[in-house]
Amino acid sequence: MKIKENLFNQRIISIDALRGITIFVMIFVNELASISNVPQWMKHMPAEADAMTFVDLVFPAFLFIVGMSVPFAFNARLIKADSTKTIWTHTFKRALALIIIGVFMVNAEYGYDASKMIIAPAFWGLLAYIMPIPIWNKYPKNFPLWLKNVLQYGGILVLIALYFLYIQDTGERGMTPKWWGILGLIGWAYLFTVIYYWLVSGNLWAIIGFLIFSVIMNSLNLTENSFVQNTSWLSFIAGHLTHAALVSAGIIISLLFFDRKIENKINWAVIAFIALFFAVGFGLRPLFGISKIQGTPSWTMLSAGICTILFYFLYWLMEVKKQTKWSEFFMPAAANPLLIYILPGVIYYFCKAFNIHIIPGYFREGVPGIIWSLVFSTIMLFVMKILNRYKIQLHL
Repeated sequence: MKIKENLFNQRIISIDALRGITIFVMIFVNELASISNVPQWMKHMPAEADAMTFVDLVFPAFLFIVGMSVPFAFNARLIKADSTKTIWTHTFKRALALIIIGVFMVNAEYGYDASKMIIAPAFWGLLAYIMPIPIWNKYPKNFPLWLKNVLQYGGILVLIALYFLYIQDTGERGMTPKWWGILGLIGWAYLFTVIYYWLVSGNLWAIIGFLIFSVIMNSLNLTENSFVQNTSWLSFIAGHLTHAALVSAGIIISLLFFDRKIENKINWAVIAFIALFFAVGFGLRPLFGISKIQGTPSWTMLSAGICTILFYFLYWLMEVKKQTKWSEFFMPAAANPLLIYILPGVIYYFCKAFNIHIIPGYFREGVPGIIWSLVFSTIMLFVMKILNRYKIQLHL
């Protein structure tokens, strides 16, 4: 793969802004999920419903942004003259870390036998959420090496211990991937897509082919008695290609915006893909419906279309019109996305472990609960600003 002498060498603030906004909304809807008596349009739609809300767009938006960042990340590593081995190692380590963290989070949530656990499940969950911080923190260069090793390897040992301390509700020791968790699903989608991106040297048409293949596999996996659905390993791959389709869609839009070889066609090319995403999404809707829970191709493609429109607007506003001041509010989250995703879980399990109640029950339902969720999301952004200042940043 060759270095691209184009806009991939620059920092695109509109991508950071979209990431920051997505994370802010993600924290808001995650907190809102524990609030009762809120409108259905502020929740995930049920699996059987043929519909989606803005809440069902948060996860695909994050996958889309992962895809948009891939060409920039690869170009940066090529500029640094990283070897092929270094790039492959980094890819696998990042994906594995996301999958591991995701599985621990899922097991902290449910599936354990509290009566047989040596430590309380809430304390187990607290440790599971905290340990990724010392393990994957981006330590400054002047940080003592011995202390860095103690924190990183100590965190790894704690996670290993947590695995063996976990007792399933079936009585078996050790965790299982009941599902991979949001981070785990991102890890798998990232792994499949980035491997392919590297193999085809970031070729636009090859990525478009991968998107088409992913949608077809997703469709077959949801078709009763198809060979994909009836073959376990194919079904496993197809399930993750559902999310890889969104990552590849992000890569395509990134290439269309920032590869100068097609810079003159950017407007029409992007508009054409927006129309294509919506056409495929609505075209497949009668067969599969729109469902985030089921991961239908209609949900995937409609989400890709909406994300492209959102980015197109931000690109026009920030890169063309140079209106960037407003985005500073969201940038702390954009600079440290993994930590801000983990932090609310740390707070939740800390309060649960020590029986602490942060807010009165009055703020756990209805309009007060919605207001609290907005306040909590805003507080998290200010906390991240402080943590970023003190160089507490997770880097996979």
